[in-house]
Amino acid sequence: MTMTPEQAAWFQGTFARLVDNVDQALMGKRDVVALVLSAMLAEGHVLLEDAPGTGKTSLAKALAATVQGTSSRIQFTPDLLPSDVTGVTIYDQTSHRFEFHRGPVFASIVLADEINRASPKTQSALLEVMEESRITVDGVTHDVGRPFLVIATQNPIEQAGTYKLPEAQLDRFLVKTSIGYPDLAVAERILAGAADRNPSAHLPAIITTGAVADMADLAGTVHVDPAVLRYTAQLAEATRNDPATRVGVSVRGSLAMIRVAKVYAAAQGRHFVLPDDVKALVAPVWTHRLVLDPEAEFAGTSAETVIGRVLESVAAPQARSAA
Repeated sequence: MTMTPEQAAWFQGTFARLVDNVDQALMGKRDVVALVLSAMLAEGHVLLEDAPGTGKTSLAKALAATVQGTSSRIQFTPDLLPSDVTGVTIYDQTSHRFEFHRGPVFASIVLADEINRASPKTQSALLEVMEESRITVDGVTHDVGRPFLVIATQNPIEQAGTYKLPEAQLDRFLVKTSIGYPDLAVAERILAGAADRNPSAHLPAIITTGAVADMADLAGTVHVDPAVLRYTAQLAEATRNDPATRVGVSVRGSLAMIRVAKVYAAAQGRHFVLPDDVKALVAPVWTHRLVLDPEAEFAGTSAETVIGRVLESVAAPQARSAA
């Protein structure tokens, strides 16, 4: 089944209402909110590389309030254990049974703050749940439910005492972006409401978590023309063939692009994906997946440079609009 124009119009209206609601707490960052919301509806996860105090926690709380979900915050530190994230099985002397006590990962929106400060062993505790929305403890599998979004953060400035995220972990983030600082006019509005320390607490719920899952399923029915699929594959192959890269975009990265492009198209009121949708999403979806050659990186080449070069070298098709 393919999404109909009527369903696309409904999706666009609902998506805009969700962005408007979150924007009340995270003022002036509609593009970031839309991107994070798109990642959630594509059932992916977000990596935010930002300085402290830019509104990352407010974003997570506002999203959870908007979809009637739950939110949790995990402060990653060097002594954090995997069980502190996933949960632990404890023997109950009263019932004489082992009972599983859920960790903070069991929430609709999980903020993994400064994820690169934890050891690789603890970071890997998120691999299964980010990929399959479930965890396995003592041989027993536990589902975390839908929607499930991990918003991980890392400080781009302070690198002392941090562990670089491995490529396998980075590849599991659907998008990488940053909130950044507000402009002057928005900063004045934020300061005017400084007395309200938790603006997300006053946000009305727009839809239920069940409706979010339905929106995610509906977005999966957006039509993608074979020419757009070929264009995406050609772009991914071009990143792998670029002389400045050691590792280009993986198959997982290509699949992630198609998933989020479907949501992006539906948010524009379309039931089909355009090549321009892929172009608009290439930077946040693919730059963090590239591993550059050290010599090229030392010479000043960045992932953004490679992406720009790839977009110029691969011609976009004139795809049909719908099936």
